[in-house]
Amino acid sequence: MTQDTNMTATAELPAVSQEDRLRADLYNFLGALLAGPPDDMLLSQTAGLSGDDSDLGTAINALAKIASLSKPPTVEREFNKLFIGLGRGELLPYASYYMTGFLNEKPLATLRQDMAARGLSRADNVYEPEDNIASLMEMMGALIVGRFGTPATLADQKTFFNRHISPWAGHFYSDLEAAKNSVFYAAVGAVGRVFVDIETEGFRMSAE
Repeated sequence: MTQDTNMTATAELPAVSQEDRLRADLYNFLGALLAGPPDDMLLSQTAGLSGDDSDLGTAINALAKIASLSKPPTVEREFNKLFIGLGRGELLPYASYYMTGFLNEKPLATLRQDMAARGLSRADNVYEPEDNIASLMEMMGALIVGRFGTPATLADQKTFFNRHISPWAGHFYSDLEAAKNSVFYAAVGAVGRVFVDIETEGFRMSAE
C-alpha cells in the first residue's frame, strides 16, 4: 500500500511550530509503518522511542517494547496477512471501504479533488488508491509542515482531517488493534487510535 506523490519537497520550509512538527512526524511515522513492513532501520527506530505517562506516551512505549522483540521477517508476515493475504488481507485500509462498504467510491473521488486543488497527484508507477490509510497519514503530515508548498492553516488542516481522516481512521485503528493477525500492528493501531482521538479533540476545540 505504498503511495507516493509526484511532487518534490521545497528547499526551504516556512517556520512551523515545534508542536506542529511533532504532529507531522507522528503522521509520517504511522504512514511509514502502514505503507509497508518496516525494515531493520525503521524497526530499530521504533524500538528506540519513549513516551511519557499520557495515553499516547503509554501507547508509544508499548509499541517500542514490541518492536524491540520483533524481527523484520516476522513483522512482514504479519503485514501480509493483515493487508495483502490470498486475494485480500484481513483488513481493507481504505476510506471508501470504511465509509461506504465498497472500494473506489465517493470518498476517493472527493479526496482526488482535494489533492488536485493542492497540486498533489498519485505517481504514475503507483496503483494503490489514494484513500489508503498510509497515504492519508503522509498527506496530513505534508500539509502540516508545508512539504509541498506553504504549510496549511489550522482551518485547512481541520477541513482535510474532518473530511478524509476523522470519519473512519479511528475505527480502522481500533480494528487493527483487535485483528486476529495483529501483534506488532496491534500496538501500531493503539498509537493511531489515541492520536486520532487527540487530533479530533484538538480540531473540535479550535476556532471555526
